[in-house]
Amino acid sequence: MELRESVFIAIDIIRTHKLRSFLTLLGVIIGMTAIVGMQSLIQGFQKNMKHDMEQLGSNVFQVQKFPQIQMGGGHHNRQYRNRKDITMKETLAIQQRADLVINVGPEIWKFGAIVKYQDLKTSPTVNLAGGIPAFFPNNGYFIRDGRALTESDVQDKRNVIVIGMDIVEELFPFQDPIGKDIVADGHKYQVIGVLEEQGTSFGQSKDNIVIIPLSTYEKYYGNDRSLNITCQVRDGVTMEAAQEQVANVLRIVRKVPPDQPNDFEIWTSESLIQSFNNITRVVRIGAVVIVSFALLVAGIGIMNIMLVSIRERTQEIGIRMAIGARRADILFQFLVEAIMLSEIGGIIGILIGVGIGQLLTLFKIPGAIPVGTIVIGFIFCSLVGLFFGIYPANKASKMDPIESLRYE
Repeated sequence: MELRESVFIAIDIIRTHKLRSFLTLLGVIIGMTAIVGMQSLIQGFQKNMKHDMEQLGSNVFQVQKFPQIQMGGGHHNRQYRNRKDITMKETLAIQQRADLVINVGPEIWKFGAIVKYQDLKTSPTVNLAGGIPAFFPNNGYFIRDGRALTESDVQDKRNVIVIGMDIVEELFPFQDPIGKDIVADGHKYQVIGVLEEQGTSFGQSKDNIVIIPLSTYEKYYGNDRSLNITCQVRDGVTMEAAQEQVANVLRIVRKVPPDQPNDFEIWTSESLIQSFNNITRVVRIGAVVIVSFALLVAGIGIMNIMLVSIRERTQEIGIRMAIGARRADILFQFLVEAIMLSEIGGIIGILIGVGIGQLLTLFKIPGAIPVGTIVIGFIFCSLVGLFFGIYPANKASKMDPIESLRYE
């Protein structure tokens, strides 16, 4: 029997028993939807994170009190909270003693600020950063109009501000913001610069930001919060050597005993991506286990439905054998039906999973089409159909033609 003919017969049988076939395929559909949808999200986040981290530059790392990605419960969080804050003391020590880095930039953030201009105001979602001139190159921000912060702005604690494009679009849709006075989080500033548009990251706009001098920030909010310190590696120096030097300086300044781990965190774009990959690897393993159980149940369902189908088509099998069909033809026919059942369920699940991933992009949640996962998943579905279809197909091929013709 030709493959094409077997496929058409299998499709006709599935179409004849739509509800039964759908219920049989439900496990395959759920399993493939879960794995494809999850992989779509994970790959989307990875792609987005890689793009964002590349903007920081491969020669920039950051020192901060807390890990960039925190895992664990209250004990771990308490451990990090009990660390000493990173202050200007550490910043000055790095600037003076670490000669393998340049553009050492202390910075601090306040989230949820409101920015006002005349009768217009933003929603309370603006990120307000306090920094120095090194803030801009170290964080991948570039000036579109006006200028960035200068050393004199920081030294004189000037009330000047650089704003992102979201602020421009909301408060200055029809005029140039340079030189205008705005109120950010209750304090008055003069706009000196506008940042180039950055786009979104993980569904959040990177242009919803304003930057003021670090000294001005401390003037209004105090200096009792831990700083982040960004450092740029000198040309010709390896990232590992620069990080080791900075870590040694910080351990001395913070008086960390030789037998104790660092009481601060140093991370780069590569280390952050690696940490994210380690987390998603665990998620992937869990997803594979869940999907494996779903496909196992689905495979058992396929085997059961094939056994029922064989019983219903006993006379058909007898007639085929009587007019010359070989046992191999019967075996092949029912194997094709089992594989087709599983593959149709896999295709439906893949389409739903891809659809979910693409639908989430409408809500600014990153998604990607996991081509590798789709191919592997489809092959695995075929193998499930083949494995669980062998027993029913073999049973059908071994039926006695005479007894089959007598069956009612």
